[in-house]
Amino acid sequence: MDYRSMFDLRGQVAFVTGAAKGLGLAMAEIVAQSGALVVMTDIDPHALEASVKRLQGQRLDVHGEVLDVADADRLAKIIDGVAERFGRLDIVFANAGLSAGSGPLTDNGAMAQVDLKRWNELLQINLTSVFVTIRTSATHMIKQRSGRLIVTASIAGVRGERMCGYAYAATKAAISNLVRQSSIELSPHNVTINAIAPGPFLTDIGHGRLHDPDVAAGFVSDVPMGRLGQPDEIKGLALLLASPASSYITGTVIPIDGGATAS
Repeated sequence: MDYRSMFDLRGQVAFVTGAAKGLGLAMAEIVAQSGALVVMTDIDPHALEASVKRLQGQRLDVHGEVLDVADADRLAKIIDGVAERFGRLDIVFANAGLSAGSGPLTDNGAMAQVDLKRWNELLQINLTSVFVTIRTSATHMIKQRSGRLIVTASIAGVRGERMCGYAYAATKAAISNLVRQSSIELSPHNVTINAIAPGPFLTDIGHGRLHDPDVAAGFVSDVPMGRLGQPDEIKGLALLLASPASSYITGTVIPIDGGATAS
């Protein structure tokens, strides 16, 4: 296999949640640029429409579907519909998620201040929706004896993270182990599943709190490279895990964090 075929996704069908902006948009764009047909989903119809039109303007084969991943039945129905409409499902990015506010050293982020309604909302969106995405997608991938599942975790799920809220850290830790656990079942079917664990990237998560210089400085203080990541910097790892190049990689949680987990 030469290097070109290792990253060639022509003829493959991809599905990406949380794809209107940030990391999800970067993931959708790179797999589309590598030849895949991509179904992009997001809860924000206006941002989704704008992003789909921008990628279609590059002559990429992308389609948009408005989706709230908290609606488990609709999530599963849309995944099934993609597989039925296009005849296969090869690559799935379970990327959609929410943040949970300030970290535990702040007054409103302390354990005593955690809102259980918000906690349960994060469980539904950051954990249950990922499980539903994996389970539904895997049904189709097992039948076709191939598939790539990629989950967006976080370095907040592999270590204590002073800048992240309790619910966010807990759900990201849970999906990291969900990836390891499900790899045991899926590996015999030639289906791989891996997680990308980003450090701080400049996206609109948490209502864009990383655009606040003081908040950004707090995150950057733990990053040896001394800066936030840019969404395009996720593309290389995303393409690797979606492509034939990663055929012997499964059950892993791979940090992409400017060295934060090494410090």
